[in-house]
Amino acid sequence: MSDDRPYFEDIDIGETRSFGDYHVTEAEVLEFAEQYDPQPFHTDEEAARESMFGGLVASGWHTAAMTMRMLVDNYLNESRALGAVGVDELRWSQPVRPDETLSVETEVVDKEPWGDAQGMGVVHSRARTTNQEDTTKMTFVGLLLFPMADP
Repeated sequence: MSDDRPYFEDIDIGETRSFGDYHVTEAEVLEFAEQYDPQPFHTDEEAARESMFGGLVASGWHTAAMTMRMLVDNYLNESRALGAVGVDELRWSQPVRPDETLSVETEVVDKEPWGDAQGMGVVHSRARTTNQEDTTKMTFVGLLLFPMADP
């Protein structure tokens, strides 16, 4: 990690990032669903065809997990982020299907000191997960803690 990683004060509202190329496999959709969200439209191709989705779809929680992986790999691990205090406005706009490739766009929409905690601030970052056709699959606002340079 480099020393030029931004502190809370260095992060500007309106900052954007785009990254990812996460290919979703059928095996991964099934494996995640069988362990964490075993609803038939996530675990059974025939039942999924008969559902409102018309085919196998990833769990929304799986979509969130794949998005988190892209955020960690492409930004969070190389930032000063200390973790998150929550997520607001989580929406699954469209289901994710096997063989789609996901990407993430983020935009800083707000920031504020974090309660009574000395030396930390919360950055509100809107994330939008899309597929290869730029169809929105999921959106949320992450509430990320960052240290302040001058607490």
